[in-house]
Amino acid sequence: MPETNAPSPVPRVDRSLFDEPALGGPQAAVDPVAGQAVEAPTEVISATAGRHTRHRRSLSSRNVLLRRVARTAVPIVLVAGTLVACTTSSGPPAPPTARVERTSVTTAVSSSGSLTAVTEQNLGFLKGGQLKSVDVKVSQKVTAGAVLATVDDAPARRVLEQQQGQLASQQAALTRLVNATTVTGAQNTTNQAGEILGATQDQASAQVDADQSAVDRAEKQLDFDKDARDDVSDQLDEAEKACAASGGTPSSASVDTSGLLSGILGKTDADGDGKDDSAEERKKQLKAALKAAGSLAGSLVSSAASSANPACSQVGTLQSAETQAERQVVASKTALDAAQNKRDVDEAAGRVQVENARQGLVTAQNNLDSATTDRPSLIAQQRGLVAAAQAAVAAAQKDVDDTVLRAPADGTVSAINGVVGEVLAPSAGTTPLAPGSEGAIPGAGSSASGTAGVVTRPGGTQFIVFNNVSTFEAVVPFEESDAVRVARDQRVDVRFDAIPDLTLPGKVVGVSPSASALSGVISYYATVALTQSDPRLRNGLTAQASVVTDELRDVLAVPNAAIHRQGGRTQVTVQQFDGQRVVDITPGVVGDTYTQVLSGLSAGDEVVLPAGH
Repeated sequence: MPETNAPSPVPRVDRSLFDEPALGGPQAAVDPVAGQAVEAPTEVISATAGRHTRHRRSLSSRNVLLRRVARTAVPIVLVAGTLVACTTSSGPPAPPTARVERTSVTTAVSSSGSLTAVTEQNLGFLKGGQLKSVDVKVSQKVTAGAVLATVDDAPARRVLEQQQGQLASQQAALTRLVNATTVTGAQNTTNQAGEILGATQDQASAQVDADQSAVDRAEKQLDFDKDARDDVSDQLDEAEKACAASGGTPSSASVDTSGLLSGILGKTDADGDGKDDSAEERKKQLKAALKAAGSLAGSLVSSAASSANPACSQVGTLQSAETQAERQVVASKTALDAAQNKRDVDEAAGRVQVENARQGLVTAQNNLDSATTDRPSLIAQQRGLVAAAQAAVAAAQKDVDDTVLRAPADGTVSAINGVVGEVLAPSAGTTPLAPGSEGAIPGAGSSASGTAGVVTRPGGTQFIVFNNVSTFEAVVPFEESDAVRVARDQRVDVRFDAIPDLTLPGKVVGVSPSASALSGVISYYATVALTQSDPRLRNGLTAQASVVTDELRDVLAVPNAAIHRQGGRTQVTVQQFDGQRVVDITPGVVGDTYTQVLSGLSAGDEVVLPAGH
């Protein structure tokens, strides 16, 4: 059907209202206000199609009825549209509504804390000292290893020199022990003592052997002298018997036989051949000597006596020879005793000398064993003293090095408490760390009252506070009822009182397992790492952290403000084209802003909100 030139308010005709094919079916008009299709009368259809030349068939009774209804409805719709337009322009404003749509339903807990750098360190001098230089300023950025400040190093250097001297002394003692000849000398002494012992034993043995030879010779001499005496005695007896048998008288005259017998008595080698004379040789020599002595004695007797028996003339000489032989026996016996005594004395003396030499060897061996055993221990002991001295030197050197304070990492100087010339106390401050982080709990341990978040002076009493202010995290205390819902890796939205237009995302990196009493309230610290940064952020800013504890994504949801409960039923008011209608719904998870809708609403429905929303 061609369009008419009528103005836009003229309703369009829905041919489906008519069942005649020529006309395209029944027609409907559209309410210009409500946007709803209404049935139009036949006249209206004819008017809108005035230039249609095709012949129309006659209408049935049903179509006639529809035309009558349409003829009556059009004026009513027009009047209703006019009333609505008048009411809208002059009546009260329509209530606010919200569209039912698929979104995320979340629950969160919130608390207020402070912003802190991800790392913070309290720096100072371990041994203190008089401040000599300060090479940085507050808010200055430095790199790792940069010199921050120095103190007077003269006392530390004096201690270092003393320890170095002690080390040199201990090292020299160690060198002396290592190069010592104690063991070698003891070995040489032991060897020499062994030689002395052997020589002493040989000497004692030789002396005993010589003494024994002297004893043997004295025994032989005694035996010879006894034999000579016995021979003289036998000859004397024979001479006396012979003289008595002859009736003669023994002559009193005698010859001194000492000269004749001196070459025989008291000598075992009378012939001088270097060998002891045999018994037969000694007897022959003795008889010859005695015969010569007897002959000499006979020649001295008077002629009157010469006719007497010659045996009588030999009696005196033989008596003299016997006496001399007896004396010689006694002398030989005395010599034997002396030789035996000397042998015994020399043997005892030799044993003493040998034992003394053996004791010297034992002493030398003990000294060698002691030196051999003690040497490793003494060297090890001295090495320990050297190691201790080296450790003392290293500690003294560390003290000298610690007089220069260097930056431990890249960062920013947040506070300096000291000027050149002041005497700094040894640094002993510690930093209370936030849960799961290397950053500090803001204000903890730095105020007089000990209340976290209240800082009386930047850095407290520490000489330098050093941190990394390029990356921040929020440290937030949560009351115990909220803390039990906070866990690691939960998503967080962080807002700042000083920067109202800034909200940064973050996540929980740690929750303290122990409680802290803050103003009488049991709280637990949680650390929130910011995943984004902003140049306006400052260390210590007040931060509002909202931790998302539960979240449903892409679910049908309605604002919590639109929900009202009546007699155990959950309801919402739906805004429709013909007015408002209360609808029962089945809620699911209730979030902080939205509530999940399980049934009762569809996406796109408009729900009425309370005034002011």
